[in-house]
Amino acid sequence: MSVSEPQEQAGGYVLIKALEDGVVIMGLTRGRDTRSHHSERLDRGEVLVAQFTSTTAAIKIRGRAEIHTAVGTVESS
Repeated sequence: MSVSEPQEQAGGYVLIKALEDGVVIMGLTRGRDTRSHHSERLDRGEVLVAQFTSTTAAIKIRGRAEIHTAVGTVESS
């Protein structure tokens, strides 16, 4: 990367561990119209490390999973 290129602003990380097969994680965009821009499917025991970026404003999780963030841990059902 050259000095003149702007760096992408990075946000916090989220660790998601699937507690069952078929957990779906969707990245949602920033801007006037929020929409899904990426999705992943995890099976039990698989882990995904995601990061909020200039494109990703929210992460939607469907299924049983442990979600670990800088502010704590929560389990989805």
